Amino acid sequence: MSGKRVLALYGALLFCFAAVVCRLYWLCSDTAYGARAAAQSVVTLHLPARRGNFYDHRGQLLTGQTTRWMALCVPGEGSYARLFAYTDAAGQATLYQKRNAASPFLLEVDRDVSSLGISCWPAARRSSAAPLAVQLLGYLDGEGHGAAGLEAAFDELLTGSGAGDTLLCTVNAQGKLRAEPVLTPADSGAVGVQLTLSREIQQTAEAVANETMQSGCILVLDTANAKVRACVSRPGYDPENISASLNAPDSPLLERAFQCYAVGSVFKPVVAAAALEAGESGFVYTCPGWCAVDGRIFRCAGGIPHGEVDLAGALEKSCNGYFIRLGQALGADAVRAMAEQLGFGQAIPLTDALHTAAGVLPEREALASSGAYANFCFGQGELLASPLQVAAMMNTIACGGICRTPLLLETTLDETTGTPLTALSHVRSRRVLTKRTAAALQALLAGVVAGGTGHEAALPGQTAAGKTGTAQTGQFSGGTELKNYWFAGFVPAEQPRYTIVVLQDTQAEPDFSSAAIFARVAAGLEILAP
Repeated sequence: MSGKRVLALYGALLFCFAAVVCRLYWLCSDTAYGARAAAQSVVTLHLPARRGNFYDHRGQLLTGQTTRWMALCVPGEGSYARLFAYTDAAGQATLYQKRNAASPFLLEVDRDVSSLGISCWPAARRSSAAPLAVQLLGYLDGEGHGAAGLEAAFDELLTGSGAGDTLLCTVNAQGKLRAEPVLTPADSGAVGVQLTLSREIQQTAEAVANETMQSGCILVLDTANAKVRACVSRPGYDPENISASLNAPDSPLLERAFQCYAVGSVFKPVVAAAALEAGESGFVYTCPGWCAVDGRIFRCAGGIPHGEVDLAGALEKSCNGYFIRLGQALGADAVRAMAEQLGFGQAIPLTDALHTAAGVLPEREALASSGAYANFCFGQGELLASPLQVAAMMNTIACGGICRTPLLLETTLDETTGTPLTALSHVRSRRVLTKRTAAALQALLAGVVAGGTGHEAALPGQTAAGKTGTAQTGQFSGGTELKNYWFAGFVPAEQPRYTIVVLQDTQAEPDFSSAAIFARVAAGLEILAP
């Protein structure tokens, strides 16, 4: 081979070598290739998104009270065998499906399994095994957004950005960890919401409801400011298994405290208030057990004659005839005006997106009918009201004649520091009754408990006041009319601290009277008192 050929071959080899070196340099300087290589060795996992919680008036959690654990499953480390016993059926199915996975994944387990040598991280479970105020708080949809109740009303605030903590796992080609996972906390921007509820009082009322009622609600208000300390509705439901209750015949998703019902005799204190304000406290009536109005007969309960009764006796015996005649003496305008001032026929706003049913306060034209007005005077006919409206009425009497709008919300909270951010409601109050009228009503309603139809609400060592109510619904089951059974009152009778309303709706014959349920709740509150 000639020298020229050798030089040409050498030059060609040198050129090829230079081209390879340049190509390698270009590949090394291209960051996209580096990113692709890193992506192949780093797996990003997402822990459940953070969501703001609900708190009671003392800052105690109402949601997120229990913890769930997210375990890191790594291929080739026996995750299937070690974790199978610590997860539910859905988790076991996931383990089976991913038993030959090429990269790590997260699995929800029922406890901290770090003692097994498996990395795991805590995450809040939205609802506990015994959730509180489920109808009021509501539930989440499949994507983790509020679908009902306060969860829906405050969804944007509670969700924030919807971000959750991320977990970076550096792995080799077989998906095994090359280093400890790195947790990157997320700033979701979510905030908490503080309610007026008391967790202890709510738990007490829930326990009483579970033991005593099939369908109904219990409300407890702080008399001094009308803040709702407990709001219970029965039957309940599992907020993590909504489908089981969607078609239930007893409507467990319904917040009964905010719906409207026939009220019956718990309306009689309204007529009594109108009489006291008009100076008609001395009205007396002789009750034969019924009352005739333009040819229509209106009977007292069981048709029992009460004889001669004054205002105190009529309330104690719940005499329908007395209140019909008293209403006739006062006139429809006076009684209706008093009912309106006490909040009947008006929705109670809870948030911008949530309010109670307005109920029905009959128009003046409807009350021009003597029969309709007679029904109205003892809480029947067209009159409908929510338990929260009845609570507001009774609370007005309990706190000396000042009508305060019931409150459920306090403020938004910075969950990291517990600092209040934005007030969510403001106290609204107005005087409806004179102090003298309110004091007289307090004494009259104490008599109902001491020696009248509300005797089952009496407590040993403590006074109570209130009014019973049994309202016809026009609904029947097996030939028996279903009724609404009420008790609305306050404890103690002197210097009241709590206003309590109990409703058992559409029942043939409840196992416990609403007055007896009131007594159980009041006894629980006495135990909780500092």
